[in-house]
Amino acid sequence: MTSRIYLGDNLEVLRALPTASVDLIYIDPPFNTGKVQQRTQIKTVQSDAGDRTGFQGRRYESIVVGTKRFNDLFDDYLAFLEPRLTEAHRVLATHGSLYFHVDYREVHYCKILLDEIFGRECFLNEIIWAYDFGGRPKNKWPPKHDNILLYVKTPKDYVFNVGEIERIPYMAPGLVGPEKAARGKLSTDTWWHTIVPTNGSEKTGYPTQKPLGILRRIVRASSRPGTVVCDFFAGSGTTGVAALELGRRFILVDDSLEALEVMARRFDGVEGIEWIGFDPTPHQTRDKQPKLFEDRTPKEG
Repeated sequence: MTSRIYLGDNLEVLRALPTASVDLIYIDPPFNTGKVQQRTQIKTVQSDAGDRTGFQGRRYESIVVGTKRFNDLFDDYLAFLEPRLTEAHRVLATHGSLYFHVDYREVHYCKILLDEIFGRECFLNEIIWAYDFGGRPKNKWPPKHDNILLYVKTPKDYVFNVGEIERIPYMAPGLVGPEKAARGKLSTDTWWHTIVPTNGSEKTGYPTQKPLGILRRIVRASSRPGTVVCDFFAGSGTTGVAALELGRRFILVDDSLEALEVMARRFDGVEGIEWIGFDPTPHQTRDKQPKLFEDRTPKEG
């Protein structure tokens, strides 16, 4: 089977997939923030009348390239998720895992729903992805983390490749000795990892894009080479990029034409991908998207 990218309703795509045909699912659905999620891309060109000052006092003008947005509000969020998570449970292989990425607003309700679908005994971890970027409100503790719920299909038969997970530096290397300090330590259920930098080469301009380092860790830990990774809220396609790097096949689904256009540019030139409901050819522009394999080194902190 080749990897596949679908433009369409993820519920319909999931219903068409065979039972127990997917080895790992990661999803990052809309968070139901009640806001319009928006990302505006700009480029700068040198201009004496520009609005920015750069190196050696040169002046630059900012030009808006484009804006991508979606309305992140649901009348009944759990009713939207429930049939999709039920199908996700069906298509998972017996050794499969689901990583469900959300934030503090809805995580408690989503966990109850997932407990009903998978069974409380199949809950493995709540992972906290902590970062340090953006505004800091003065009227409460600034929220600087997302929640990732990990469920397995079968509690006594699931993939967890502990030896494949990259190790991270000790916070106090002097306390553990030089040998352990050089080897590093295994990550816990709290992951310190930067967001996608606004001026970094990884940035696609897609709202809510998640870091490649987070997806690499998930794919390494909970799937084997050659197996199938699925993301049915695919967005900019980062799950597929991580799967491709690590020798897995993937199924990506999104109902946004803007998302598929980003993926078309991101996977430009990659063979072995079947596009369903979408022609990527008009949207492939190599010079406007990051290279897939430009940086394979996970970054912590």
